[in-house]
Amino acid sequence: MLNGKTIAAVVPAYNEEPHIGAVIDTLPDCVDRAYVIDDGSTDGTWGEIQSHAERVNERHETDDGPTEVVPIKHAENRGVGGAIKTGYQHAYEDGMDVTAVIAGDGQSEPDIVERMIAPVAEGRADYSKGNRLLGRQRQQMPLFRQVGNFTLSLLTKIASGYWKVMDPQNGSTAISYEALSRLDLDELYEDFGFTNDLLVRLNARGLTVADVRRRAVYKDETSHIRYKKFVPKVSALLLRDFLWRLRVKYLVRDFHPLAFFYYIGAATAGGGLLAGLKATVDRDSGTSRGTAALLFLLGWLFMLLAMVFDLNENEELQVLLYDETDE
Repeated sequence: MLNGKTIAAVVPAYNEEPHIGAVIDTLPDCVDRAYVIDDGSTDGTWGEIQSHAERVNERHETDDGPTEVVPIKHAENRGVGGAIKTGYQHAYEDGMDVTAVIAGDGQSEPDIVERMIAPVAEGRADYSKGNRLLGRQRQQMPLFRQVGNFTLSLLTKIASGYWKVMDPQNGSTAISYEALSRLDLDELYEDFGFTNDLLVRLNARGLTVADVRRRAVYKDETSHIRYKKFVPKVSALLLRDFLWRLRVKYLVRDFHPLAFFYYIGAATAGGGLLAGLKATVDRDSGTSRGTAALLFLLGWLFMLLAMVFDLNENEELQVLLYDETDE
């Protein structure tokens, strides 16, 4: 427990035979119950989970260990989001106050997990997530991941409305029971875009997110992300989520004209772009191209104005915890 709150951990694992045992053996003492999900692995992950869970549970039953481990196996691979959803559902049904996510490959070391749990257990946020893109922590991340992460951070800021939150792909998170109760868990995306989709849905329900500085941890784990497929899929997901958030948050549950600024701006900029292309192909006069350019710039002005409104609307839903501990 922490701050009088019961703490659960969800540990998704897919083909993590070399790492999952150590993750189970080093669960933080504040974790009362860990749901370790084998997401349809094809190696010896399930056997490792069972054997290490048995030893941890023996210590738990004799009061020598605080954590109970619940092994869960998916018959088929559902993706990391699907595994986390399964853990969330069990934690919610068991009434756990705070539920953290711990990577099955060892990237979420015990002290990092505790830093994610603390803001939620203390009531400072409904959801917390790690940020590896600050200061020297970023230097430990491979360059191609830094570029991809900064790009996805920008797209996720726009889609989610959490304009000050970075590193949306970070898997070290914690969420409150109350937040889980307000989410439709069945609707959450099940692949590697799970964390991005979750941020959008948290924002639509007015929930507070803490962005917590943490160090990057890379060992000999193997990434299961295939970037040629991942980037287009997540980009399309974020566009759908963005349009959904505008409709639900600013037109259905409440009203704010910023949604119309976005719609009008996108239509105007798109119309200006098409008009400019047509003028270029047809070799129209400079006046036609100038009108097209004006429409394009006017459309972007509308969208930038909408972004400013959106940033102001969500200012109080973000908590930035950027101490220098891991520098």
